[in-house]
Formats: sequence, C-alpha cells, structure tokens
Amino acid sequence: MPQDVQLIHSYNGIPFPTRVSIDRLRTLDRFDAREDDVLLVSYPKSGTHWLAEILKNLYHCRSPTHPTGQVTLTQPLEFQDPSKLAELKNLPSPRLIPTHLPKNMVPRELQTKQCKVIYVIRNPKDTAVSMFHYYQQNPHLPKVDKWATFLDMFLKGEGMKARVEKEKERSDANHTVCALTSDRKLIFRKGAVGDWKNHFTQDQNSQFEALLGEKINSSELASSVEYEC
Repeated sequence: MPQDVQLIHSYNGIPFPTRVSIDRLRTLDRFDAREDDVLLVSYPKSGTHWLAEILKNLYHCRSPTHPTGQVTLTQPLEFQDPSKLAELKNLPSPRLIPTHLPKNMVPRELQTKQCKVIYVIRNPKDTAVSMFHYYQQNPHLPKVDKWATFLDMFLKGEGMKARVEKEKERSDANHTVCALTSDRKLIFRKGAVGDWKNHFTQDQNSQFEALLGEKINSSELASSVEYEC
C-alpha cells in the first residue's frame, strides 16, 4: 500500500505547505530590504494576483521616481530555498514582493525601513470558495469533490494528505503556483465579490459567522472592516 504524504508541516506553531522550506523560513531575517520595496501581504486566495497585476500596470505609467516604468515582481518571499536569497538581492528596483507570512515572521528590515506595505483583505467566505475551486483544478493537490467536505476542513484547519503517486510537486520556478507569472487559468478564476452565496447553505453560513466572530473578536483591524454576511 502506498505511503501517505503530508502536505502541511509546522514552523513556530504556524502551518505551512511542505513546499515552503523550513530552512528558508529560518533565513528570512537575512533578507536585505530596500526603501522602495513594495510588500504585498495577503492570505492565500484573497486576490494577491489581481492586485499584483494592477500594481504592475501602475508602475508602467512611469512614475517620476522610476522613469522606466518597470517593477520587478518576485516570487513569494517564503517560496524559495535558502540558496535563492542572493538572487532576490540582485533583482533591480523597485521590487514587488508577495508574501503570505504573518507579521511576526516578516523580515525585520521590511518592517524597519520605509518599505510600502499593501495588505489585502477579502471576505473569508469568498476566500474559502476560491480555495475550494483551486484544489479541484490543481492536479498537484489532493482533490476534495464535495464543497461541504472542503468547508468542514477549512473551518477546522485540517492538513490535507495525498498519496505519494499523486504528489507531483516540483521545486522549479515555473511550477511555483504562487509565482504570479504562470498558469493564469489556474490562478485567476472569477475574481467576483459574493460568489460564496452560490455555495453556502444557511446552516453553513451561520456556522462560519459564529467561528469568524470568535476569531476576530480581539482584532482592531477586523472591527473596522465591513463585508456582506
């Protein structure tokens, strides 16, 4: 019988996909930030790619500080092995750097220098729906056919498992799903607001709202955000 492969591992109590190297996470504070860096922070499937495209177009309008109108879109900060850190250092400015890292894991220099930070917030119900379709369409991830099953796992934060023979992850840059530069049909879906209404039952919505209320009750930022429930 084939052995199961865990696609999630933990670092400092935070779950990460196994393609995020623990060694990479340990070396994040060696990252050399620049004052014209732009950090694009988000939870996965919250619209990172849409906003990255918008920002690239804005830079193409040629600002006075960057007359070439070019911006270097990097791979997500955490999605590389430690040996790639030097490559980031050699990329031209300005750099647009996506990440899904929590604040306490963002490299110190990105917080102490005058880097711009853009934080993407999306209705978490739409995020769950987007992630469900992403799991269905990505052949490199375990497939969950039923929405109810996926939502239950999403709410419980359960790690996903896949059979060894079905696990085809590669470490090359072209397959890095969040590289923001390839496989656009997989990355970009509807981008619509409120698509969750086409998936959630009343009971599922009530369950989601109750858990969400518990999680964000102490969040000052969350208390200032309004979304359709």
